[in-house]
Order: sequence, then structure tokens, then C-alpha cells
Amino acid sequence: MAFNQEPPHEHGTIATSAIVLVNLGTPDAPTKQAVRRYLKQFLLDPRVVEIPLAVWNVILRLAILPFRSGQSAKKYASIWRRDGSPLMVYTQRQAAALQALLGQRGHHDVAVTMAMRYGSPALPDVLDDLKARGVDRIVVLPAYPQYSGTTTASIWDAVFDHFKKVRNIPELRLVKHYHDHDGYIEALAESVESYWEAHGRGEKLVMSFHGVPKRTLLLGDPYHCECHRTARLLAARLRLAPDQYLVTFQSRFGRTEWLQPYTAPTVQQLARAGVKRIDVMCPGFTSDCLETLEEINMEVRHDFESNGGQDYHYIPCLNDNPAWIVGMAEIAEQHLIGWPTMLTPAEREARRRDAEIAREHAAKMGA
Repeated sequence: MAFNQEPPHEHGTIATSAIVLVNLGTPDAPTKQAVRRYLKQFLLDPRVVEIPLAVWNVILRLAILPFRSGQSAKKYASIWRRDGSPLMVYTQRQAAALQALLGQRGHHDVAVTMAMRYGSPALPDVLDDLKARGVDRIVVLPAYPQYSGTTTASIWDAVFDHFKKVRNIPELRLVKHYHDHDGYIEALAESVESYWEAHGRGEKLVMSFHGVPKRTLLLGDPYHCECHRTARLLAARLRLAPDQYLVTFQSRFGRTEWLQPYTAPTVQQLARAGVKRIDVMCPGFTSDCLETLEEINMEVRHDFESNGGQDYHYIPCLNDNPAWIVGMAEIAEQHLIGWPTMLTPAEREARRRDAEIAREHAAKMGA
């Protein structure tokens, strides 16, 4: 195997640490061509679609991409911001805010950057850039609170595949999940409470999580259980009785059975049963995106109102909510333990002197 070329080595370099916040990804633009490129990369991931590649490749190229690309482009256009894709904008803001807060909490020797699993900035490119900057310790923090083989594991695949071609691999720490982390649950609760304080409170709180095929649960994927644990903890924090909230699953694709109950039919049934106001949130998404802004806030809203519902409220994702940045910092700090990210000025100066001595010694040796 041929390994990637290592960056030029500088003797006496002080190795640093970094956090890479990794989200799903987004097209570069709300156009058919850009969406097609994005969907092709996304849907060819064997973690996402578990169909033999030879068969799936034909279906994808002939039956899905030609039709779904244009349809999805129109949906992306309906939620696109002046400053770009909502998912991209909020992920960038989260990374910048996390960097600033960690600095305030004393972590002056850790960098925070963001990457996308599909699209750009591509995760392998970001890892290469960190290596070129002398980063030798990396925490990979997925934007997925609940673990699934279709999401978090795909990030691990990308990380491991990348470092198969690297000779000098940095120290890695991978955050598997934080579905029950106090900081995450508290941020969710604060977002709901703030919304209720400003807009009143509905008869039901619908917690809509992204769906996955039911067979993944039967094959051992913990995603379903982690979604329900998140919901139970949030309901307890909000002091909700069991009949005051619902857990549903959205974004079905194909004809196979997915996790149930499905969000759209559930909302329709609530409206037909006489429920006049519901509040809907998406705890599994840490940034607003197509699935929340278009599917939940537009399509599912229409489903509720067209079946007799009167008052539909969508509670935004955590995005760059300060409470969530605090939660992210707490999660990050648990995975930074033992790394020199909080050096005192004296310790930093000692390391600088050691590095200078190492460079001088290497120079004398002709290195």
C-alpha cells in the first residue's frame, strides 16, 4: 500500500489538540446538479443503504437520481438562506462558539473545526489540514446525539479509511453518543421552555426523530432505544405526563418498514381526534436542515392543518443556542481529559523552551 506523503517535519514542534465537529452534509447549492452530486455520495454509502452495490447502483442511477435530484433541489431552495445552507451555517456557528467557550473555560491549546460526512468541507480534507497544522490529538464529535450504524458508524468508516493511508496517525478519541448527557438534555429542555414562555404551550409535544429501517433495530442497532431514552429524560426534565408527549419517526424512504410510529400519519391522527394545537421538535437534529425546516415545518404542518388542526408550532433545533454550546463544551471536556489543553503560562513557556532546545539539538545533528 502506498501511504500519503507526510507533511514536512519540524523538530521541536509542539503538538496540539483539536475537536472536529462532524455533521451529515449538505449540497453546495440548491440546484439539481449540486443536489445530485450530494445524493450520489450519500446514497452510495453502504451504511445508509444496505443493498448489494451492483443492484443498488443501477436503481440509484436510473430510477432515483434523475427524479429525486430535481425534487430535492426545489425543497432545498425553499429553506436556503442568504448566507447558505442552514445546516452549514449552524454547524459553522457551533464550531466557532465552541472554540470561544472552551477558550473561556481555559482550554487555550485546543482548536475546534467542522467537517461534513458528505459534501464539503470533506472530513478527510479537514483531517489532512489538521495534520499539516501539527495537530497530533483529535476528538471526533458527531452532530448525532443518538448512535446509529447509518450515521455515527459511517463517520467512523470515513475516519478509519482515511488513516489507513496515513503513516503517522494522530491520537484519536471518538464520541459515540450523548443521547442521555445532562448538558444535551438540559439544552433541549431550555429550548422548549423558552419557546413555551414566548408562544404558549400546546396540548401535545411531538418529538420527531429521523427514521431508519426497522430491520436495523432487529439486527442490533441501538438507535431506537437511545431515541426513546432521550425522550424519557427530556419529558422528565419538563415534568410531562406520559399522555402529554409522543415519540415519532420521520423521513421514510422506500417501501420497507421503518421505525414507527411515523410522524406525518401521527400528526394527521391527532388533528382528526380534535387536538387543536401541537408543538413539534426534532431532538435528534442538533442543527436545522431540510428534514426539519421543510419536512417538519412545512409538509407536516400542512398535514396537521389540512386534517382539522388549528395551531401548529415548530420548536427549532438547538443550533447555536448558548445552552447547547455549554452542553457541547461539557461533552468535549469529558473527551479531552488527560490532554494538555489547559496549560498555565509557565507550563506553556516550559514547553516552548523544550521545543527550542530540541530544534537546536536537531540542527547540530544536521537534521
